[in-house]
Amino acid sequence: MKTALFLLLATASFAADAPLLKDDFLLPDFEGRRASRGEWKFAEGSATCTQDDALYEKNKDHGPILFYDLAYTDAVIHFAVKPDAANKMVVFTANGAEGHVFRLVFGQAGMGVRAFPPEENDHKSISLGNEAAVKLKTDGWTMVSVELRGTKATVKVGEFTKTYEHASIARAKTNLSVGFSYGTVSVTELVVNK
Repeated sequence: MKTALFLLLATASFAADAPLLKDDFLLPDFEGRRASRGEWKFAEGSATCTQDDALYEKNKDHGPILFYDLAYTDAVIHFAVKPDAANKMVVFTANGAEGHVFRLVFGQAGMGVRAFPPEENDHKSISLGNEAAVKLKTDGWTMVSVELRGTKATVKVGEFTKTYEHASIARAKTNLSVGFSYGTVSVTELVVNK
């Protein structure tokens, strides 16, 4: 009886710790993932795409993107990204039913941190910070972690860690995405935990 109870508790504990989402990028089809605006290749545990300039223009200056349909409010999102030298921007976004909620924008000027208050007209964003020293490695992997808890977002990029706060971050989310503009970008190790 004790053994059965132990196994039941251990199984429940393991299930509680299971990720909300884990993409190992081994297959082109993964439930909940939408790879769009380019020809994404899935090999050796990563997703890679090179921007097609005609598609970029057709999509109103929006580059390739990986969307993940996932309902969450608080979560920790981890992924690694590798842009090449031609890349100009990598963007992580947490989205709600009414649009964007929270965004990181990585570019040549560093990392911008944005919130999207729902009361803003035309879905305008506000800056929570501009971190000039935070840049992605060119042709190398950079680990990114975004922890969304209530009104706070704790961002870790390599050795950098900082917490930002805004009321709009606490809103329910319906998906998340990693996208980019120009060049070639690879994404790996995407995991979402509660």
